[in-house]
Amino acid sequence: MPLTDQLSKDDPTDQLGLKLLAARGSQDSGGRRPARRLRRRRFQFRFVTIWVLLAGLFLASAVVVPASLQPTSVAAILPFIAFAAIAGMGEALVMMVGGMDLSIPAVIGLVAVCLVSLSAWSVPLTIGVVLAMALAVGLANGIMVCVLRLNTLLVTLSVNTVLTGGMQWYLSTLRLQSRVAPSLSDWAASQALGINYPVWVAIGLTLALTWALTFTPVGRRFSAVGANPSAAWVAGLSVQRYQIGAYVAGAGLYGIAGVLLSAFIRTPSSDVGAPYLLGPVAAVVLGTGTIAPGVGSMIATFVGAAFLTQLDQVLKVMGLPSSAQYIVQGAAIAGGMAMASVPSLGKGEQLRDFVRWKGRRSRPSLSRRQVDEPDLLAAQSPATDQPGGGARNVGGNQP
Repeated sequence: MPLTDQLSKDDPTDQLGLKLLAARGSQDSGGRRPARRLRRRRFQFRFVTIWVLLAGLFLASAVVVPASLQPTSVAAILPFIAFAAIAGMGEALVMMVGGMDLSIPAVIGLVAVCLVSLSAWSVPLTIGVVLAMALAVGLANGIMVCVLRLNTLLVTLSVNTVLTGGMQWYLSTLRLQSRVAPSLSDWAASQALGINYPVWVAIGLTLALTWALTFTPVGRRFSAVGANPSAAWVAGLSVQRYQIGAYVAGAGLYGIAGVLLSAFIRTPSSDVGAPYLLGPVAAVVLGTGTIAPGVGSMIATFVGAAFLTQLDQVLKVMGLPSSAQYIVQGAAIAGGMAMASVPSLGKGEQLRDFVRWKGRRSRPSLSRRQVDEPDLLAAQSPATDQPGGGARNVGGNQP
Protein backbone atom coordinates (compact mmCIF):
# COMPACT_ATOMS: atom_id res chain seq x y z
CA MET A 1 0.00 0.00 0.00
CA PRO A 2 1.44 3.45 -0.83
CA LEU A 3 2.67 5.46 2.12
CA THR A 4 0.23 8.31 1.38
CA ASP A 5 -2.71 5.91 1.71
CA GLN A 6 -1.51 4.83 5.15
CA LEU A 7 -1.45 8.38 6.53
CA SER A 8 -4.60 9.79 8.08
CA LYS A 9 -5.68 13.31 7.16
CA ASP A 10 -7.19 13.71 10.63
CA ASP A 11 -3.99 12.97 12.57
CA PRO A 12 -1.79 16.09 13.11
CA THR A 13 1.38 14.04 12.77
CA ASP A 14 0.20 12.41 9.55
CA GLN A 15 -0.78 15.85 8.21
CA LEU A 16 2.86 16.87 8.62
CA GLY A 17 3.93 13.73 6.77
CA LEU A 18 1.53 14.42 3.89
CA LYS A 19 2.84 17.96 3.58
CA LEU A 20 6.42 16.69 3.57
CA LEU A 21 5.69 14.14 0.88
CA ALA A 22 3.77 16.66 -1.22
CA ALA A 23 6.59 19.19 -1.05
CA ARG A 24 9.18 16.54 -1.89
CA GLY A 25 7.09 15.28 -4.80
CA SER A 26 6.72 18.75 -6.28
CA GLN A 27 10.49 19.15 -6.28
CA ASP A 28 11.06 15.70 -7.83
CA SER A 29 8.53 16.44 -10.60
CA GLY A 30 10.46 19.49 -11.72
CA GLY A 31 8.64 22.15 -9.73
CA ARG A 32 10.90 25.04 -8.87
CA ARG A 33 10.48 27.71 -6.29
CA PRO A 34 12.05 31.14 -6.49
CA ALA A 35 15.77 30.96 -5.80
CA ARG A 36 15.58 33.74 -3.24
CA ARG A 37 13.04 31.84 -1.18
CA LEU A 38 14.97 28.58 -1.43
CA ARG A 39 18.19 30.20 -0.19
CA ARG A 40 16.60 32.47 2.35
CA ARG A 41 18.07 32.00 5.80
CA ARG A 42 17.29 33.73 9.05
CA PHE A 43 20.06 35.63 10.70
CA GLN A 44 21.00 33.90 13.94
CA PHE A 45 22.73 35.83 16.66
CA ARG A 46 24.32 32.70 18.13
CA PHE A 47 26.86 32.54 15.28
CA VAL A 48 27.92 36.17 15.86
CA THR A 49 28.66 35.63 19.54
CA ILE A 50 31.97 33.91 18.95
CA TRP A 51 33.16 36.78 16.73
CA VAL A 52 32.35 39.24 19.54
CA LEU A 53 34.22 37.08 22.05
CA LEU A 54 37.23 36.77 19.74
CA ALA A 55 37.36 40.53 19.20
CA GLY A 56 37.14 41.08 22.97
CA LEU A 57 39.94 38.57 23.53
CA PHE A 58 42.17 40.37 21.04
CA LEU A 59 41.51 43.70 22.75
CA ALA A 60 42.29 42.21 26.16
CA SER A 61 45.43 40.57 24.78
CA ALA A 62 46.61 43.88 23.35
CA VAL A 63 46.34 45.44 26.81
CA VAL A 64 47.48 42.59 29.07
CA VAL A 65 49.84 40.55 26.89
CA PRO A 66 50.70 42.57 23.77
CA ALA A 67 53.48 40.14 22.85
CA SER A 68 50.87 37.48 22.04
CA LEU A 69 49.67 39.56 19.08
CA GLN A 70 53.08 39.94 17.48
CA PRO A 71 53.22 38.54 13.92
CA THR A 72 55.64 35.82 14.97
CA SER A 73 53.41 34.74 17.85
CA VAL A 74 50.30 34.65 15.68
CA ALA A 75 52.12 32.68 12.97
CA ALA A 76 53.29 30.18 15.60
CA ILE A 77 49.78 29.33 16.84
CA LEU A 78 48.02 29.33 13.45
CA PRO A 79 48.88 25.66 12.72
CA PHE A 80 47.50 24.59 16.11
CA ILE A 81 44.34 26.58 15.42
CA ALA A 82 44.06 24.63 12.17
CA PHE A 83 44.43 21.24 13.88
CA ALA A 84 41.83 22.12 16.52
CA ALA A 85 39.46 23.52 13.88
CA ILE A 86 39.58 20.40 11.70
CA ALA A 87 38.93 18.15 14.70
CA GLY A 88 36.17 20.52 15.82
CA MET A 89 34.45 20.37 12.43
CA GLY A 90 34.42 16.58 12.65
CA GLU A 91 32.87 16.82 16.10
CA ALA A 92 30.35 19.36 14.77
CA LEU A 93 29.09 16.87 12.17
CA VAL A 94 28.53 14.25 14.86
CA MET A 95 26.80 16.72 17.18
CA MET A 96 24.52 17.86 14.36
CA VAL A 97 22.93 14.39 14.35
CA GLY A 98 22.57 14.33 18.13
CA GLY A 99 25.76 12.44 19.01
CA MET A 100 29.09 13.21 20.62
CA ASP A 101 32.44 11.65 19.77
CA LEU A 102 35.08 11.20 22.47
CA SER A 103 37.37 8.95 20.41
CA ILE A 104 39.23 11.85 18.79
CA PRO A 105 42.47 11.42 20.81
CA ALA A 106 42.68 7.74 19.89
CA VAL A 107 42.07 8.39 16.18
CA ILE A 108 44.72 11.10 16.07
CA GLY A 109 47.13 8.89 18.03
CA LEU A 110 46.43 5.92 15.75
CA VAL A 111 47.18 8.03 12.69
CA ALA A 112 50.39 9.33 14.25
CA VAL A 113 51.64 5.85 15.19
CA CYS A 114 50.87 4.46 11.74
CA LEU A 115 52.55 7.39 10.00
CA VAL A 116 55.72 6.73 11.99
CA SER A 117 55.59 2.96 11.52
CA LEU A 118 54.96 3.19 7.78
CA SER A 119 57.39 6.02 7.10
CA ALA A 120 59.29 3.79 4.65
CA TRP A 121 56.25 3.61 2.36
CA SER A 122 55.36 6.21 -0.21
CA VAL A 123 53.64 9.24 1.29
CA PRO A 124 50.36 8.99 -0.70
CA LEU A 125 50.00 5.29 0.14
CA THR A 126 50.71 5.90 3.82
CA ILE A 127 48.18 8.72 4.02
CA GLY A 128 45.58 6.57 2.28
CA VAL A 129 46.11 3.69 4.71
CA VAL A 130 45.93 5.81 7.86
CA LEU A 131 42.82 7.66 6.66
CA ALA A 132 41.18 4.33 5.87
CA MET A 133 41.89 3.23 9.45
CA ALA A 134 40.33 6.44 10.77
CA LEU A 135 37.24 5.90 8.63
CA ALA A 136 36.97 2.33 9.92
CA VAL A 137 36.94 3.61 13.50
CA GLY A 138 34.19 6.09 12.59
CA LEU A 139 32.17 3.35 10.90
CA ALA A 140 32.45 1.15 13.98
CA ASN A 141 31.30 4.02 16.20
CA GLY A 142 28.39 4.79 13.88
CA ILE A 143 27.17 1.19 13.75
CA MET A 144 27.32 0.74 17.52
CA VAL A 145 25.56 4.04 18.21
CA CYS A 146 23.03 4.27 15.36
CA VAL A 147 22.26 0.61 14.62
CA LEU A 148 22.80 -1.11 17.97
CA ARG A 149 21.45 1.96 19.83
CA LEU A 150 24.27 2.10 22.38
CA ASN A 151 25.07 5.25 24.30
CA THR A 152 27.26 7.54 22.20
CA LEU A 153 29.42 8.74 25.11
CA LEU A 154 30.10 5.24 26.43
CA VAL A 155 30.81 3.80 22.99
CA THR A 156 33.22 6.48 21.80
CA LEU A 157 34.99 6.71 25.16
CA SER A 158 35.40 2.92 25.22
CA VAL A 159 36.78 2.93 21.68
CA ASN A 160 39.18 5.68 22.72
CA THR A 161 40.40 3.60 25.68
CA VAL A 162 40.79 0.38 23.69
CA LEU A 163 42.70 2.06 20.86
CA THR A 164 44.96 3.91 23.29
CA GLY A 165 45.86 0.67 25.07
CA GLY A 166 46.49 -1.09 21.77
CA MET A 167 48.78 1.67 20.55
CA GLN A 168 50.81 1.64 23.76
CA TRP A 169 51.26 -2.12 23.50
CA TYR A 170 52.33 -1.83 19.86
CA LEU A 171 54.86 0.90 20.62
CA SER A 172 56.36 -1.22 23.40
CA THR A 173 57.30 -3.83 20.79
CA LEU A 174 59.30 -1.35 18.72
CA ARG A 175 62.99 -0.96 19.39
CA LEU A 176 63.53 2.39 17.73
CA GLN A 177 61.32 5.45 17.53
CA SER A 178 61.06 6.59 13.92
CA ARG A 179 59.98 9.88 12.43
CA VAL A 180 57.39 10.95 9.90
CA ALA A 181 58.56 10.79 6.30
CA PRO A 182 60.86 13.79 5.66
CA SER A 183 58.99 14.85 2.53
CA LEU A 184 55.71 15.05 4.46
CA SER A 185 57.19 16.94 7.40
CA ASP A 186 58.98 19.35 5.04
CA TRP A 187 55.69 20.04 3.29
CA ALA A 188 53.95 20.77 6.60
CA ALA A 189 56.69 23.25 7.52
CA SER A 190 56.49 25.04 4.15
CA GLN A 191 54.51 28.24 3.73
CA ALA A 192 52.45 30.06 1.14
CA LEU A 193 51.90 33.79 1.61
CA GLY A 194 53.57 33.46 5.01
CA ILE A 195 51.09 30.81 6.24
CA ASN A 196 51.82 27.11 6.73
CA TYR A 197 50.16 24.68 4.34
CA PRO A 198 48.14 22.92 7.12
CA VAL A 199 46.39 26.24 7.78
CA TRP A 200 45.39 26.52 4.14
CA VAL A 201 44.09 22.96 4.27
CA ALA A 202 41.93 23.86 7.29
CA ILE A 203 40.58 26.95 5.53
CA GLY A 204 39.77 24.93 2.42
CA LEU A 205 37.96 22.26 4.44
CA THR A 206 35.96 24.92 6.29
CA LEU A 207 34.77 26.54 3.08
CA ALA A 208 34.06 23.21 1.39
CA LEU A 209 31.99 21.87 4.30
CA THR A 210 30.12 25.15 4.64
CA TRP A 211 29.20 25.07 0.95
CA ALA A 212 28.20 21.39 1.11
CA LEU A 213 25.95 21.82 4.15
CA THR A 214 24.32 24.99 2.82
CA PHE A 215 23.93 24.60 -0.93
CA THR A 216 23.79 20.88 -1.69
CA PRO A 217 20.72 18.63 -1.28
CA VAL A 218 22.74 16.10 0.71
CA GLY A 219 23.90 18.78 3.13
CA ARG A 220 20.43 20.23 3.63
CA ARG A 221 18.93 16.79 4.17
CA PHE A 222 21.73 16.01 6.63
CA SER A 223 20.75 19.08 8.65
CA ALA A 224 17.10 18.06 8.44
CA VAL A 225 17.84 14.56 9.74
CA GLY A 226 19.61 16.06 12.73
CA ALA A 227 16.86 18.57 13.46
CA ASN A 228 13.94 16.12 13.32
CA PRO A 229 14.69 12.45 12.55
CA SER A 230 11.01 11.48 12.75
CA ALA A 231 9.89 13.99 10.13
CA ALA A 232 12.85 13.12 7.92
CA TRP A 233 11.94 9.44 8.12
CA VAL A 234 8.33 10.14 7.19
CA ALA A 235 9.61 12.07 4.16
CA GLY A 236 11.52 9.02 2.99
CA LEU A 237 15.07 9.92 4.04
CA SER A 238 17.42 7.20 5.27
CA VAL A 239 18.03 8.51 8.77
CA GLN A 240 20.50 5.83 9.83
CA ARG A 241 22.61 6.33 6.73
CA TYR A 242 23.04 10.04 7.44
CA GLN A 243 23.73 9.42 11.12
CA ILE A 244 26.37 6.77 10.45
CA GLY A 245 27.82 8.99 7.73
CA ALA A 246 28.32 11.74 10.31
CA TYR A 247 30.52 9.49 12.45
CA VAL A 248 32.48 8.31 9.40
CA ALA A 249 32.99 11.83 8.03
CA GLY A 250 33.94 13.06 11.49
CA ALA A 251 36.55 10.32 11.87
CA GLY A 252 37.92 11.22 8.45
CA LEU A 253 38.43 14.79 9.61
CA TYR A 254 40.11 13.57 12.80
CA GLY A 255 42.42 11.51 10.59
CA ILE A 256 43.28 14.55 8.48
CA ALA A 257 44.01 16.54 11.62
CA GLY A 258 46.24 13.70 12.84
CA VAL A 259 48.18 13.60 9.57
CA LEU A 260 48.78 17.36 9.59
CA LEU A 261 49.66 17.44 13.30
CA SER A 262 52.07 14.50 13.04
CA ALA A 263 53.76 15.97 9.98
CA PHE A 264 54.12 19.33 11.68
CA ILE A 265 55.74 18.05 14.89
CA ARG A 266 57.78 15.38 12.97
CA THR A 267 58.14 12.90 15.88
CA PRO A 268 54.63 12.31 17.30
CA SER A 269 53.85 9.95 20.15
CA SER A 270 50.76 7.87 20.85
CA ASP A 271 49.34 10.52 23.22
CA VAL A 272 49.69 13.36 20.73
CA GLY A 273 45.88 13.58 20.52
CA ALA A 274 45.29 13.86 24.29
CA PRO A 275 44.54 17.63 24.19
CA TYR A 276 41.73 16.98 21.71
CA LEU A 277 39.43 15.00 24.00
CA LEU A 278 37.13 17.89 24.97
CA GLY A 279 38.72 20.77 23.07
CA PRO A 280 36.75 20.13 19.84
CA VAL A 281 33.52 19.85 21.81
CA ALA A 282 34.24 23.20 23.45
CA ALA A 283 34.99 24.78 20.06
CA VAL A 284 31.65 23.57 18.67
CA VAL A 285 29.64 24.65 21.72
CA LEU A 286 31.36 28.02 21.87
CA GLY A 287 31.02 28.59 18.13
CA THR A 288 27.38 27.57 17.70
CA GLY A 289 26.15 28.42 21.20
CA THR A 290 24.12 25.23 21.47
CA ILE A 291 24.31 21.46 21.51
CA ALA A 292 20.93 21.07 19.81
CA PRO A 293 20.95 18.61 16.88
CA GLY A 294 20.63 20.05 13.39
CA VAL A 295 22.47 23.28 14.26
CA GLY A 296 26.05 23.74 13.11
CA SER A 297 28.41 26.18 11.48
CA MET A 298 31.86 25.20 10.27
CA ILE A 299 33.02 28.82 10.15
CA ALA A 300 31.85 29.45 13.71
CA THR A 301 33.59 26.25 14.82
CA PHE A 302 36.83 27.46 13.20
CA VAL A 303 36.54 30.77 15.03
CA GLY A 304 35.76 28.92 18.27
CA ALA A 305 38.96 26.90 17.88
CA ALA A 306 40.88 30.15 17.26
CA PHE A 307 39.38 31.67 20.41
CA LEU A 308 40.31 28.71 22.61
CA THR A 309 43.84 28.46 21.20
CA GLN A 310 44.50 32.17 21.63
CA LEU A 311 43.03 32.11 25.14
CA ASP A 312 45.25 29.19 26.10
CA GLN A 313 48.27 31.03 24.69
CA VAL A 314 47.49 34.20 26.65
CA LEU A 315 46.97 32.34 29.91
CA LYS A 316 50.26 30.48 29.51
CA VAL A 317 52.16 33.68 28.73
CA MET A 318 50.67 35.26 31.84
CA GLY A 319 52.06 32.38 33.89
CA LEU A 320 48.77 31.36 35.49
CA PRO A 321 48.60 27.91 37.11
CA SER A 322 46.63 25.16 35.43
CA SER A 323 43.76 25.50 37.89
CA ALA A 324 43.29 29.17 37.02
CA GLN A 325 43.48 28.39 33.32
CA TYR A 326 40.66 25.84 33.61
CA ILE A 327 38.52 28.32 35.55
CA VAL A 328 39.01 31.07 32.96
CA GLN A 329 38.35 28.73 30.04
CA GLY A 330 35.19 27.37 31.66
CA ALA A 331 33.93 30.88 32.43
CA ALA A 332 34.58 31.92 28.82
CA ILE A 333 32.58 28.99 27.45
CA ALA A 334 29.71 29.63 29.88
CA GLY A 335 29.69 33.32 28.95
CA GLY A 336 29.59 32.49 25.27
CA MET A 337 26.65 30.14 25.80
CA ALA A 338 24.80 32.84 27.75
CA MET A 339 25.33 35.42 25.01
CA ALA A 340 24.27 32.96 22.31
CA SER A 341 20.98 32.32 24.14
CA VAL A 342 19.74 35.71 22.94
CA PRO A 343 16.85 35.04 20.51
CA SER A 344 17.70 35.20 16.83
CA LEU A 345 16.73 38.27 14.83
CA GLY A 346 14.09 36.34 12.90
CA LYS A 347 11.70 35.89 15.82
CA GLY A 348 9.53 38.83 14.77
CA GLU A 349 8.38 36.99 11.68
CA GLN A 350 7.66 33.85 13.71
CA LEU A 351 5.60 35.88 16.23
CA ARG A 352 3.57 37.46 13.42
CA ASP A 353 2.85 34.02 11.93
CA PHE A 354 1.79 32.74 15.34
CA VAL A 355 -0.65 35.63 15.87
CA ARG A 356 -2.18 35.06 12.45
CA TRP A 357 -2.44 31.34 13.16
CA LYS A 358 -4.32 32.02 16.40
CA GLY A 359 -6.70 34.31 14.56
CA ARG A 360 -7.47 31.82 11.78
CA ARG A 361 -7.55 28.79 14.12
CA SER A 362 -5.36 26.99 11.61
CA ARG A 363 -1.72 26.69 10.69
CA PRO A 364 -0.26 29.41 8.41
CA SER A 365 0.05 28.41 4.79
CA LEU A 366 3.19 26.64 3.70
CA SER A 367 4.08 29.51 1.37
CA ARG A 368 4.29 31.83 4.40
CA ARG A 369 6.61 29.48 6.26
CA GLN A 370 9.46 29.14 3.78
CA VAL A 371 8.73 25.64 2.52
CA ASP A 372 12.29 24.96 1.49
CA GLU A 373 12.80 21.21 1.87
CA PRO A 374 15.28 21.28 4.78
CA ASP A 375 13.29 23.94 6.63
CA LEU A 376 10.10 21.93 6.18
CA LEU A 377 11.75 18.71 7.25
CA ALA A 378 13.16 20.45 10.32
CA ALA A 379 9.80 21.95 11.27
CA GLN A 380 8.55 20.56 14.54
CA SER A 381 4.89 20.12 15.29
CA PRO A 382 3.55 19.46 18.81
CA ALA A 383 3.28 15.77 17.91
CA THR A 384 6.92 15.45 16.81
CA ASP A 385 8.76 17.47 19.43
CA GLN A 386 9.98 14.28 21.13
CA PRO A 387 12.50 12.31 19.01
CA GLY A 388 11.01 9.04 17.88
CA GLY A 389 7.72 9.73 19.64
CA GLY A 390 5.79 11.86 17.16
CA ALA A 391 5.27 10.01 13.89
CA ARG A 392 3.33 6.78 13.85
CA ASN A 393 5.09 3.60 12.84
CA VAL A 394 3.83 3.26 9.27
CA GLY A 395 5.50 1.27 6.54
CA GLY A 396 8.34 -0.08 8.73
CA ASN A 397 10.36 0.48 11.83
CA GLN A 398 10.75 4.09 12.87
CA PRO A 399 14.26 5.34 13.74
